[in-house]
Amino acid sequence: MDILSTVFFVGVIIFSAIIHEYAHGWMANQLGDPTARLAGRLTLNPIAHLDLFGSVILPLLLIPTGMIFAYAKPVPYNAYNLSDQKWGAVKVAIAGPISNLILAFVFGVVLQLMPASSPMIPFLFIIVFANVLLAVFNMVPIPPLDGSKLLLAVLPDSAYQVLMMLERYGFVLLLLFIFVGFEYLRPIINGITTLFVGWL
Repeated sequence: MDILSTVFFVGVIIFSAIIHEYAHGWMANQLGDPTARLAGRLTLNPIAHLDLFGSVILPLLLIPTGMIFAYAKPVPYNAYNLSDQKWGAVKVAIAGPISNLILAFVFGVVLQLMPASSPMIPFLFIIVFANVLLAVFNMVPIPPLDGSKLLLAVLPDSAYQVLMMLERYGFVLLLLFIFVGFEYLRPIINGITTLFVGWL
């Protein structure tokens, strides 16, 4: 990507991550937990969600590697306040990726309605791709990603030690996955992106 596309991509990732976090807080609030709202995080104001490392430093450090990624400050919530104690945490977790898939779908439709010569197409494609990337990446079952909440809900109690190991070494495993295993997600990301835009 050229410099303009790279800067735009980082901006889209950050804004989409903010919507992702808002969706977590919104779902938790709908299920009876006001933690995010009371903390002033149930807002689309970027200032409330930006994380110095994840939203600024990390993207700058990754640019030379050709990998671009960023994240917003996680929205707090209290699982004990949720009206659905069995699946509430899962609903809160998947609300983030679903919000990104909705954004990808909407902008994919807009892209397909554009004439082929429109200069907006590359930028619309970036919006779709970035949101699919966020949705798929966050469903990886490694803490603190959203997919780990789904894993916690479906694994039996006998897998407690596995869950504790994932929680304890989650950050290390996540870094390892980003630099070693991320390529395995690329076909999924490209496939969903193609589905939304009609071409790749």
